[in-house]
Amino acid sequence: MRSIDIHAHLTPQCFWRATEDGGDWHTLRREQDANGRPILVSGTGRGQLPPKASWTPEQRLADMDSLGVDVHVVSPFGGFYNYDMDTDVAVATSRECNDEISQMMQSWPDRFSGLATLPMQDVPAAIAELERVMVNLGFKGAMIDDKINGKLLDEPEFMPFWKAAEQLGAVILFHQSGDTIVDARIKRYHLPNSVGNLADRTLTFASLVMGGVMDACPDLRICLSHGGGYACYGAGRMDRGWDRIPPPDRLAALPPSQYLSRFYYDCIVYTEESLRFLIDSVGIDRVVFGTDWPYDMAQDWPVSWILAMDSLTQDEKDAILWKNLETLLGI
Repeated sequence: MRSIDIHAHLTPQCFWRATEDGGDWHTLRREQDANGRPILVSGTGRGQLPPKASWTPEQRLADMDSLGVDVHVVSPFGGFYNYDMDTDVAVATSRECNDEISQMMQSWPDRFSGLATLPMQDVPAAIAELERVMVNLGFKGAMIDDKINGKLLDEPEFMPFWKAAEQLGAVILFHQSGDTIVDARIKRYHLPNSVGNLADRTLTFASLVMGGVMDACPDLRICLSHGGGYACYGAGRMDRGWDRIPPPDRLAALPPSQYLSRFYYDCIVYTEESLRFLIDSVGIDRVVFGTDWPYDMAQDWPVSWILAMDSLTQDEKDAILWKNLETLLGI
């Protein structure tokens, strides 16, 4: 038995070195909050960095061993998307993040694989970086946000990106950064994260389906983090809404529920009942192992959590923990 984690983040060592003693890394800086905890300052954005974010690859490997995780498919922390900054900055930070992941892959080929970050505010630049990491560095795909400076990914300007991702065989992992749709209504009680992330992921599913992207790119491989948000639970209502669209105006050929099994979903849903519902909704071959390492919403003892479930067969546990990602990523 092995385990492959598709949802494990990196705050690169090049950032930590450059921002030591008040320095900056391509204009990004590091400060401390009132409790002495490190804060990433990126343009007008600020994000707390958890204690493990500064760990070296060797420290990460020791933690992986303690958790029973064999492989991290490493993706840069979403705070380094930098979509709201100049393209030159986003290109530079993307390349350095991705190059550091590449070095980890070369040094520990059995323990690390990679998902890139891309300068998505400039579609040609994003395509160029995706091609570089896929062709030259052996990456498996990329992680992107649910929105690019307020735009969802069904906008026509992003279609060349989807066509390129499809052609390259890249897996695209959706993961939020910064404000979610909930922030405009309420910022209390950790709801922008616990509810907002799921709402954003549901909008991503709905917009890619209803906007015709999944029909236009039938071989596209997309993984929705955090169990795909509320997509499975809300698919019936989305079908009802699709049915109310006049046929000439429908961009999706089928009701949204018929596309659930076109996506992949990580298993970070926190309860056995929710995971069982996800499996039954999309099929066991579409659910993969993820942990959100090293952030505060990461699942505690994730491998043990899966193995202890009474409602899953051993074949289902193996599929989630490693078999599905072996097939999807060729690891």
